[in-house]
Amino acid sequence: MLSKDIEQGSFMRISMLAALLLPGLLASCDRKTEVEPPPRATDRAPSPTQTSLIAVPIGASTASLKQALERAVPKTLWTIDRRERECVKTQRVKLFGKKVKVTPPIACTIVGRVTRGPLRLRSEGNEFVVDVPLHAKISARDVGGVLKGETATGAAMAHARVRIDLTPDWRTRGKARITYGWTKAPGIDFLGRRITFTDQADEKLKPVVASVEREVTREIAKIDIRKQAADIWRQAFTSLELNRENPPVWMRVMPQRILYGGYRLDGRRINLNLGVEAITETFVSTRPADPSPTPLPRLVRETPKPHLDVRVPVIADYAQLQPVVDRALAKRSKRPFVLPELGPMMVKFGKSTIYGAPGGRIAVGVDIEAKLKARTGAPTRGRIWMTALPANRPGSAQVHFTDLVINGDTDGVGGDLLIMLGRSEGFAPLIADALTQNFTHDLTELQDKIRRAVDQRREGAFVIRTRVDRFETGAIKAYGNGLYLPVRMVGGANIDYRPQ
Repeated sequence: MLSKDIEQGSFMRISMLAALLLPGLLASCDRKTEVEPPPRATDRAPSPTQTSLIAVPIGASTASLKQALERAVPKTLWTIDRRERECVKTQRVKLFGKKVKVTPPIACTIVGRVTRGPLRLRSEGNEFVVDVPLHAKISARDVGGVLKGETATGAAMAHARVRIDLTPDWRTRGKARITYGWTKAPGIDFLGRRITFTDQADEKLKPVVASVEREVTREIAKIDIRKQAADIWRQAFTSLELNRENPPVWMRVMPQRILYGGYRLDGRRINLNLGVEAITETFVSTRPADPSPTPLPRLVRETPKPHLDVRVPVIADYAQLQPVVDRALAKRSKRPFVLPELGPMMVKFGKSTIYGAPGGRIAVGVDIEAKLKARTGAPTRGRIWMTALPANRPGSAQVHFTDLVINGDTDGVGGDLLIMLGRSEGFAPLIADALTQNFTHDLTELQDKIRRAVDQRREGAFVIRTRVDRFETGAIKAYGNGLYLPVRMVGGANIDYRPQ
């Protein structure tokens, strides 16, 4: 029984081999297997959008504030020339338990003035401090008809502490408070007593202090932040080049809000902590049209936390993948394919055809001329089609293919032979490996280009600095216009306003 089964199996194999080796003898019953190529996908890879927050510090000089104060605060703050009935009060001594008047009060004439020195502007924490040095020169004349004239000098330092704020409609406002203290009180010594004139000086300084506070508040309101902010807002509606060519990649910026997180002082400049919250949209194409600017919005009081979060569409064009596949097939054609039961087969490959198929699949068609070494006569010609789903591990740019489907289109009964070739262990993995190597190389090269392109650049009145901390890779998908691998670019960006 076993011998009979072996003989029957051998007969079947010989019959199959004969059918494959003798297509010419069977021309009269030749069948042609027509296989339609997979349909082409017409969808396009999306232009991804994401929200980013770009730091946009605006600086304003305080030089005009100092100049205005220099003009507003007079050099001579006040003068005095008046008769005092008691420059020296009545002197009393204690005698027999009672205080007895020894000398009457001594009158005098006080003449003098208080002047200021150059103003000094400095920062202290989040306050501006205007230092106003004061110099007093006061004389007491005709003191009791005895002292003809005695001059007293004194010094004080006034400090105007200023806080600045922005209103939601971009107006600048501030509040100044002025304090001062005598570092050397003006006075003279007479009859063993110290006669000081701080009370008279303080009385004269009070209205001066109030005047300086009003002037500081008025000058702060003149600092024009709105104009700079409006310029930045309008010019931020733009497109920035991420990669010049192979492929060209552009990022379109569409601002939504401006956030304000206070200010800091740097020498004689006030730097506002601003951030533009924008939608960033990326394209693999020529430069997209700039979005239309909107009016400057109201200020949002919220500390900005700058971050650059951009989805970069990395697309491998099918036309760029084709020569890689062709080179791999040409190299492989130098060695025979070994088919089970049939033996070695020499294969010549024509140019491949690669495109996107519906359902997120990739279609690869290859013209083939195949001939078994044991066969005589003309080779079998036809086309093998393979469709597959591209896939990658999370965070990886290594692409592999799953759910492979092989079909063929030949010129005769040898069609089954080509299908067997396409389903052999060495054919489909060969194409998959070629695609994988090409895509990884393109991604690495593009990331390097983007890092160089966005490092620092000037766009009109702005210097844009971008820092790329990392790239994150998403899930690959096939579209009609190419293999699409979404890459997230994470980092930071800031824009300095520097008119030339």
